[in-house]
Amino acid sequence: MVGKKVFGKKVFGKAAVENTRAWLMGRTPVYWLTLSALSCVGLFLTWFWGAWSGGLDVAETCALLKGQKYDDAYRAEHWREPSQFFPLHNKCNASYDLVPVWVNPMLVLLALVAAGSLIAAVWATAVRLRRLWQRWRPTSTL
Repeated sequence: MVGKKVFGKKVFGKAAVENTRAWLMGRTPVYWLTLSALSCVGLFLTWFWGAWSGGLDVAETCALLKGQKYDDAYRAEHWREPSQFFPLHNKCNASYDLVPVWVNPMLVLLALVAAGSLIAAVWATAVRLRRLWQRWRPTSTL
């Protein structure tokens, strides 16, 4: 069985779920905002890497750097592909793409992490504000 290690001991089932939940709930909104911001930076850098993977002269990059045949007919038929925001493609011919294989899945993953951590930051802020309000609100003596 697969378990989660807590203080050197493996914890299984319900205890592992509770420990994971406690770890997630113990994070501050700043933690989640920082994770979201770092994911956005990674998202931009990954997109930039993929968008400029062909260089300025795609024909020269295909022929000289990658050793691939540049197909003018294919590029003319698929002229919109290199200018798409997502998914990124910059093909020399029908079978070779200058954009690395890992770029598009990484863009999806980083976007999900950024969105999820932003939602977690809002949630953590709401929980902390609710706890603060419950602690300091006046109670009636009736």
